[in-house]
Amino acid sequence: MKVFTTAFCPPVSYIAAIAEEMTLSPDRVIPSVVALEACEHFQKQTYRNRCLIYGSEGPQRIQVPIIHDGHGNGIPIREVRVDYSTPWLVRAERAIDAAYDSSAYFFYYRDEFFAILRSRPERLWDLNLALLRFFLEKTGVRAELRETETYTPEGRVDIHPKRPDTVLRDLGLEKPYFQVFSPKHGFLPNLSIMDLLFNEGPGSLLYLKKR
Repeated sequence: MKVFTTAFCPPVSYIAAIAEEMTLSPDRVIPSVVALEACEHFQKQTYRNRCLIYGSEGPQRIQVPIIHDGHGNGIPIREVRVDYSTPWLVRAERAIDAAYDSSAYFFYYRDEFFAILRSRPERLWDLNLALLRFFLEKTGVRAELRETETYTPEGRVDIHPKRPDTVLRDLGLEKPYFQVFSPKHGFLPNLSIMDLLFNEGPGSLLYLKKR
């Protein structure tokens, strides 16, 4: 069983890796079964609390600030609290609106997506899980999500913003799709799954999964 670290609005490759073992047939869908690593400690500068979107000037990072409590990277991932004392949420919504307002499908998902953010879950784990379930549902990826009971490095899908990510290439899914600002900056691969969903809508599954 594949093991994934928690991720905030994860990259396309993350969702594609979840979808890999989902079975599609004319009469039924067999979901993937994957585990979320619930027994690790928080690590900085990872997708656990950041994502990349496509803004008018190119790739743009959105980061969720956390309350460190003086523990540095030693906070158990289930205990990491989101810091709402800064206006990051307002800035994130404005950035996402500016990036995707003219995309084909943003209007259909905007309110539900922002409602998750505005619910202000106390823990990063709960925020990420709610967003992951949202993106799985809207892209059509069926998955049974489990949580690890002990730290589990085996079977880990290693997707990190500072290391090469070959997941899409390995799955034969490395291909462009329409992006609002691609005429200006060209196609940008493997951004947050919101980029694919807001641009491709129900067609996202065709990108994420070979039939």
